[in-house]
Amino acid sequence: MNFKNKVIYQIYPKSFYDSDGDGIGDLKGIIAKIPYLQRLNIDMIWFNPFFVSPQNDNGYDIADYYAIDPLFGTMADFDELVQQLAKNNIGVMLDMVLNHCSTQHEWFQKALAGDDKYQKFFYLRDPKPDGSLPNNWTSKFGGPAWSPFGTTGKYYLHLYDPSQADLNWHNPQVRSELFKVVNFWRNKGVKGFRFDVINVTGKDEDLRDAPEGMDSKMMYTDTPIVQDYLQELNQATFGQDKDIITVGEMSSTDIQNSVLYTRPDRHELTMVFTFHHLKVDYQNGEKWTRVPFDFKQLKQSLNEWQVGMNNGGGWNALFWNNHDQPWALNRFGDPQHYRVKSAEMLATSMHLLRGTPYIYQGEEIGMINPDYQSIDDYVDIETKNAYQKMLDNGKTAKQALTIIQAKSRDNSRTPMHWNSSINSGFTTGKPWLRPTNQKQINVADELDHGEIFNYYQKLIKLRKSYAIIAQGDYEPLDLTHPQVFGYLRKYQKQILIVLNNYYGQTTKFLLPQKYQELSTQVLINNYHQVISKVPKYVKLQPYEAIALLINK
Repeated sequence: MNFKNKVIYQIYPKSFYDSDGDGIGDLKGIIAKIPYLQRLNIDMIWFNPFFVSPQNDNGYDIADYYAIDPLFGTMADFDELVQQLAKNNIGVMLDMVLNHCSTQHEWFQKALAGDDKYQKFFYLRDPKPDGSLPNNWTSKFGGPAWSPFGTTGKYYLHLYDPSQADLNWHNPQVRSELFKVVNFWRNKGVKGFRFDVINVTGKDEDLRDAPEGMDSKMMYTDTPIVQDYLQELNQATFGQDKDIITVGEMSSTDIQNSVLYTRPDRHELTMVFTFHHLKVDYQNGEKWTRVPFDFKQLKQSLNEWQVGMNNGGGWNALFWNNHDQPWALNRFGDPQHYRVKSAEMLATSMHLLRGTPYIYQGEEIGMINPDYQSIDDYVDIETKNAYQKMLDNGKTAKQALTIIQAKSRDNSRTPMHWNSSINSGFTTGKPWLRPTNQKQINVADELDHGEIFNYYQKLIKLRKSYAIIAQGDYEPLDLTHPQVFGYLRKYQKQILIVLNNYYGQTTKFLLPQKYQELSTQVLINNYHQVISKVPKYVKLQPYEAIALLINK
């Protein structure tokens, strides 16, 4: 399977489609919507976790790696889902959360009960001689990374929520158990795996304090042993099937390590998710702020990763949206005045880069942040904690809510809009999270009258039809332009010029002299420009995207 010409769709099962009226999306609901997914012509679906879980972190706290949570259905439903998708040439990618497990997991429960074998599955440490915590690391969810281990006087490490105990990858028995999990799902016909925060598995065994002034995540992120672990994982599991696609979610990583994680000759992963480009609307690196995005920084970030991965032979996963991000349309487009054109421009901008594109459910119909007017409308625990913290730090309720409206993870978790009805056609019951703006934006209306879905179909078809998009090299074009992100793709004797106007004002872009007057064709454009020879300047309308193909 050539992953370079594939497009992957992400489904957040809780919010996709509810088949039984309990207000929560489920596996049967996904099966019911396969004709829609097939119409988009995607190749694979990445599913957020639907394993047995207390749901303290939306299923990323797994209590049983081998069972489907009854919230989402049964193993029979899963088997049918794999089978039905395969009939439509769509592969299944599962989310593997192998850095930590739920404290409800039988391994942790056995460790708590005093079983020495399972105590070695976790990082258990005595307090320091002065009685303080084993080290000064902080949890990614705030607060210390240590909690008391029952009544033993020891502490266990959790880089995330206290209900998510970190697994000790130094223990070969732990790795062996986790490899069994991957192989279990492989044997059920799973063709892809996304590995959650996999680059924090390589903690030093001595778990030293972070030096003063250093962020503790530097102590456990991207350590060299992670490469060894990934090679072992590859060899023991998915590496035995050349058609399997893998992606590592890489927390706070860098280009150098990501090249190593994804270079084919190293036999680790197919590609990596990185997040630097989605922090360009953070004031001083702080998520819970509200500032316009920094366009210069956005271009710089996308370009650095494209150049670095291109030159190093690594491979990027390309995306704007996921279940942890507010909608890109609200962040980098104009949902009010140019929702359709800015949705298409952002799609072009990402899909024509070098890498494998991911589409998050609802992105293909131009979904936007919900219009919530109260903190009570939100469900996400991170959102509620951030709101309280902002109030504690002196912000008014109105100021805090304005930031929440822009940055909450619930923005993209609202149910998929299937039609314009009160619950957006998602459920016959009460939805777990309330949809808004479905009257204007929904699948039924989009398929009847819209153009965004159709535009996504075109982009997907182009990737499958043109080797220059799937395999070409990347080069930047005039990164100093105040409105346009431009780049070149090159493959054999072909050149693709891609120009994306990120603003609501018209502008023009000067093309390199060596391409001027060459014959060209418009490969895709979200307006109606006709160009047969490369001009000196290309004029771009508000949020216009255009790709010009030159055959030299």
